[in-house]
Amino acid sequence: MLCQNKSLRFVRRAKLNAFMHSSKVCVTMSEPRDTLFRYLTMLQLIPRAPGRIATPVLKEKLAERGFNIDTRSLQRDLSQKLSTQFPIGCDDSQKPYRWYFDRDFQCQLPALDVPGALTLVLAEEYLKGLLPPVVVGQLSHHFTDARKLLDDMSTNGLSQWARKVRAIPNGKALIPAEIDEATWQTISQALLEQKAVDVIYLSRTSHSEKALTLHPQGIVSRHSATYLLAHVDGFRDLRQFALHRVKLATLSHQPWQAQHDFDIDEYIQGGAFGYRQGPSDVVLEADITRSVAWLLQETPLSDKQSIEALPGTDSWYRLTAHVPDDQQTLWWLMGMGPNIKVLAPDVWQETIKTNAEQMLAHYATEHSAPS
Repeated sequence: MLCQNKSLRFVRRAKLNAFMHSSKVCVTMSEPRDTLFRYLTMLQLIPRAPGRIATPVLKEKLAERGFNIDTRSLQRDLSQKLSTQFPIGCDDSQKPYRWYFDRDFQCQLPALDVPGALTLVLAEEYLKGLLPPVVVGQLSHHFTDARKLLDDMSTNGLSQWARKVRAIPNGKALIPAEIDEATWQTISQALLEQKAVDVIYLSRTSHSEKALTLHPQGIVSRHSATYLLAHVDGFRDLRQFALHRVKLATLSHQPWQAQHDFDIDEYIQGGAFGYRQGPSDVVLEADITRSVAWLLQETPLSDKQSIEALPGTDSWYRLTAHVPDDQQTLWWLMGMGPNIKVLAPDVWQETIKTNAEQMLAHYATEHSAPS
């Protein structure tokens, strides 16, 4: 493997020397190095198809990294130098021109190693059940490289890794909602470059499509759906827009409006996605079975938690934990069924009892329709 790595480095060095020679940059010792670093930075900034990066945007990002170059020189580097050595395409259907790598272009700098490949294979299994296919697809070339590297190692058993490793989500995982690839590219670009976006959005409440101008502030993936956090042009309240209900998205000519007091962590912790029922935590007290006690000792329900054996029994324990006052925790308690008996808060106990009574009513009479 060591000899193989040395050979690969030799080949890459030879290609790089040939590339630099073809560039005809040979004024001083510092200029070739600076030009090389600029080329490498440009290659890192150009996205794979269907992604695009406009010439002015690329010029601006290069300047942020300390490489100042005029537009004409940048276009000459792209069209006459880099595109002759790499599969770089140009979308000239509109101005400014936009640049992209061929979708299937593979490049490993530095080369992928075995631990990284093993991690990527496991990560792919996990992400496939968590994120939309279009999002996972952004990493497909990395996953392909990882599997290929392991498949080539049939002599040491690593080729069997992908067939012996699985990641199982906690609870029932719904199939992730599909997001249009072009929509994802536009929304993510608008968020990163702080631009407004014009969308056609399918409203869940009115069941109709609406034309909106949104000012993106963040993106959150929750369960099987991904949401854009944004406010509508002319309003200041932050809303959640499911990306799979965005039917069309284009960058807007409206200037982007920031919410300077917005913090995505505070937004989430405030219960925006957890259906929080109160601003403060509550103290959960419950009797739990031995199996639940084992579960919560290994994977605690909260940082402030205690579990003690109940006197006179070896199968039940008393749980005390400080937990958020949200529906997520309440749903988890309901999912434990007869393995847990909630004692406090009182409102949770009453909610669980009412829910149990309603479930019994559904099954009280066979073949009866739910009330």
